[in-house]
Amino acid sequence: MRFRPLRSPSTESPPAPVPTPPEAMRAVVFDAPGAPGVLHETSIPVPAPIMSELLVRVVAAGVNPIDAKTRGGKGVSGAITDFPAVLGFDFSGIVVRSPYESHPLQPGSAVFGMAPFPRSGGTYAEYAVVPSQSVARKPASLSHVEAAGVPLAALTAWGLVVETAHAHEGQRMLIHAGSGGVGHFAVQLAAYFGAHVTATGSAANASWLRELGASVVIDHTTTRFEDVVAEVDVVIDLVGNVHDDTGSRSLTVLRPGGLYVLVPTGSWPGYADAAGAAGVRSTQYRVIPDGDVLATVGRLLDSGAVQVYVDKVFDLKDAAAAHAELEKGHTRGKVVLRVSDD
Repeated sequence: MRFRPLRSPSTESPPAPVPTPPEAMRAVVFDAPGAPGVLHETSIPVPAPIMSELLVRVVAAGVNPIDAKTRGGKGVSGAITDFPAVLGFDFSGIVVRSPYESHPLQPGSAVFGMAPFPRSGGTYAEYAVVPSQSVARKPASLSHVEAAGVPLAALTAWGLVVETAHAHEGQRMLIHAGSGGVGHFAVQLAAYFGAHVTATGSAANASWLRELGASVVIDHTTTRFEDVVAEVDVVIDLVGNVHDDTGSRSLTVLRPGGLYVLVPTGSWPGYADAAGAAGVRSTQYRVIPDGDVLATVGRLLDSGAVQVYVDKVFDLKDAAAAHAELEKGHTRGKVVLRVSDD
């Protein structure tokens, strides 16, 4: 049985009184899937929390590849039941309403976490309703903009590196797209737990990836990774077969019985059969919005053992430009939307 660790009690001062939320809020929505230009700002009602949910005033929202895929008609777009829809999983902000008077996260508490989009509205809005078990206190050392870049990417990296690959001393791990949102957390966590990390990336990011903990960095634009890597224990594939057969080539560098972990949704439908034929294990991975794990990540961030890198910040109204930037495929770390004042 897996026991969840108790979250550390807060040492913060009592939160300041929080104003009653308005009836309407600014939000970026889209009326149908399409190019980034389908995103537009409008006014919609502020959502109401029920049961164990929190109402949070969003200060900043992270922008993730799954957001862009969903906006374009893939990703989780099939689960959207009503339009216009508000995108967004990641947020950092201030609790406005708590489930009950003695709840650990009272109004005024600074928190970060994930919204359950598309089961409810996303975080490209001034307010969001979120499950209380999917959030944690914002790391004191981070601004809201920095904290908004953490949840989905860091929780995904934790699930890949710690819970699935079981990173440990001496383990040999290859991480594709190490300089991206998930990748830069995965490199740091794998190195933190003692793995020997090889990361693929561009020459421009090579020195940065080494600073994050990669022992070897392969410039994917000039070198075929299978020419210089062999017999690794784990491949964490943040690319798949959507580019240059990265997934298929990855199977050739694993040791017999090694583990191939595929992340991007729909990037290689036939991975399991191919892995079996190659004599290696394989699995996909989907992020779990666990507030307890996020609290652990927060402590690593506050200690300096792990860092978040925010590449670009856009205002909420410029969400379309943020998506266009993300889809260029050259982002280092994270793209974040500034939604409201701190």
